Amino acid sequence: MPIDPVPLQWPEQGVTRVPYRVYEDPAIHAREQALLFRGPTWNYLGLDCEIPRPGDYKLNFVGETPVILCRDENGEVHAMVNRCAHRGALVCIDKRGNREQLTCVYHNWSYNLRGDLTSVAFKRGVRGSGGMPADFDNARHGLERLRVASFQGIHFGTFSDATPSIEQYLGPVMSAYLKRAYGRPMKVIGAHSQYLKNNWKLVMENVRDPYHASILHLFFGSFGLSRQTMKGEALLDDTGWHHLVYTKRGTDDIRGTEYEGNKLPNMKSHLKLNDPKILEEWPEFPDGITNMVQTVFPAVTFQQISNCLGVRHIVPRGPHECEWFWTLLGYEDDEPWQTKIRARQANLIGPAGFISLEDGAVTNFVQRGIQGGNPDALAVVEMGGSHTTSGEDRVTEATIRGFWKGYREVMGL
Repeated sequence: MPIDPVPLQWPEQGVTRVPYRVYEDPAIHAREQALLFRGPTWNYLGLDCEIPRPGDYKLNFVGETPVILCRDENGEVHAMVNRCAHRGALVCIDKRGNREQLTCVYHNWSYNLRGDLTSVAFKRGVRGSGGMPADFDNARHGLERLRVASFQGIHFGTFSDATPSIEQYLGPVMSAYLKRAYGRPMKVIGAHSQYLKNNWKLVMENVRDPYHASILHLFFGSFGLSRQTMKGEALLDDTGWHHLVYTKRGTDDIRGTEYEGNKLPNMKSHLKLNDPKILEEWPEFPDGITNMVQTVFPAVTFQQISNCLGVRHIVPRGPHECEWFWTLLGYEDDEPWQTKIRARQANLIGPAGFISLEDGAVTNFVQRGIQGGNPDALAVVEMGGSHTTSGEDRVTEATIRGFWKGYREVMGL
């Protein structure tokens, strides 16, 4: 489909500067739907444990496009646009379920679990009158399909034939860390969503920001869950598109830093928890990592906050709004006490979480702050230099610059 001309000229400083227009301009938002979400990217669809049986399905979105992820009678996984080929109505309305076929309630067009059109109500009319033309071919009117790739039980979809294999797309570093957490059968222990009044890219910048946690999140610093004085890394793949940041809680050493003597404004070492059980944990992985956030470009995040495992998927709802879907996970072979700890730690994240509450607020502060200002105003993304490469230094914005590197390449900006 034709794409409008490039709507802006990117600043000459490159990815160390971001025009505020990218968070507001409807033309840029439309370009994202066409080039980014329908372009050569793998987009998160769901997890194997969410559709374990033949006939199981769940609904999701690729950008603003509604999609169905389902498992057919042979156990194969498919993804189709949730849009009837007849008049465009949603085929599935319930967020998840189990069906032998997918039927649109509007006019009863039915599809199999691979998206093929199998029947049309009154196709031959009534008593020889009306109906579809004699040359109407069901095979030409199935649901629009996506290519599906599965990696460690995580299902991704793409609309583009140019998208490389999922292994090539992720690269060795990102693949290794996904295998680390998703190498065992998983189960869903909870889910919720959060509607945000800000552009989706502000959320993706936030989850890729390695050092705001020590400043913005009072709980993190005050109770020692994550500090810049802990050992860790900020890693990017070779393209810079994907990232992960991790820390190891048992390696904290605040001597000679701003943490010592409570010098940071948000450090409140006198704070106490009436019920400290929320900090109860056990060593989940032999590598000692206790906090990790990993993104796969463009719009999904995989998390480990102590023993709270999960997926966060951001869905655009227009230039100025988005919805954040959270899926909380455990392992199939977890003991009951482990599931209980995971569920308790889930209070750290989400719309009212002791940590994530501030993220939902501050991204809206940015959206409100940039409105009505100088149309040529720019964000400064220069902490740690101008590179988009990995390092042990987590006082950096290299991981954010990596997002904008991928964004510019796909969007042609």
